[in-house]
Amino acid sequence: MRHLKKGRKLNRSPSHRSAMMRNLVTSLLRHDRIETTDPKAKELRRWSDWMISLGKEGGLHARRQALAVIRDKAVVRKVFNILGPRFKDRPGGYTRTVKIGLRRGDNAPLSLIEVIPEQEVLKAEPTSTASKRKRRPTTRKGRPKKEAEPEAAA
Repeated sequence: MRHLKKGRKLNRSPSHRSAMMRNLVTSLLRHDRIETTDPKAKELRRWSDWMISLGKEGGLHARRQALAVIRDKAVVRKVFNILGPRFKDRPGGYTRTVKIGLRRGDNAPLSLIEVIPEQEVLKAEPTSTASKRKRRPTTRKGRPKKEAEPEAAA
């Protein structure tokens, strides 16, 4: 059983898988949009969101962590100078995946994965925490507490 095992194997050895994901995340962040298979796009979303989160942090340690994955200084510069400030108020979800059909040669499902453009980031309003509903206090068994009834004076 694969309990608590993160990531997809994609039928590759660990070294091949990490090299492939590093190349994909570098290409995505360089070009802002790439076309790949669905499972690779779903895994790439995790890696690219992690890199953009490092760009939002902006410190030296975060930059070195990004350089350990991206390995292209120009792309790391873009992540920290352009993408990090673009998504500074967004709590996650920096990429979008759109299914585009099947590949002609082997019928593999293809997806277009892209970094969300700046116009759509500015358009989205931040969610308010004040609109969350309040929960009623519960007992240990999860049932609502009964209101204390005033005793009738006899």
